[in-house]
Amino acid sequence: MTLFTAGCDKDNKDSKSDATSTVVVTTTEQPTTGGETTGATETKIATRDGEIAVGGTVLAKYNEFKGEAGPLGAPTGPEQDTPGGGISQEFAGGAICSSPTTGTHVVWGEIRKAWDENGGPGGKLGYPTSDETDIPGGKQSEFTGGNITWVNGQTSVNEK
Repeated sequence: MTLFTAGCDKDNKDSKSDATSTVVVTTTEQPTTGGETTGATETKIATRDGEIAVGGTVLAKYNEFKGEAGPLGAPTGPEQDTPGGGISQEFAGGAICSSPTTGTHVVWGEIRKAWDENGGPGGKLGYPTSDETDIPGGKQSEFTGGNITWVNGQTSVNEK
């Protein structure tokens, strides 16, 4: 068990969180046949709403974005099944979505709001196929059915 103390200084300006918390993380590792471990397969994070598990490909992406200390912050709910055999998990600063065909990607901020308004993974845009990228004047995320851009404070949804 590892004890982390984290604040809520997020890089993502659209995230809202007002609590600094002490987080207890319990990590479960999968042993290999040689007795070594393959790395964390699930982490349980103590939040003010109780322990929430983050695991598998979502955990790998979460760790890539610096976990609870990064812009995603603490999980706000458990992993959920989504259309087409995918999964999604909510965090204070965004969501991590994964599908067998598109991989695992982060969606957040104004792009996420527009994606949710257009049905999320079950809508016409479908699953994200990239993390958010920088473009001149803003950000862009690619989806199976199009893209969403946020440029100079304006959000545009572009279906294929």
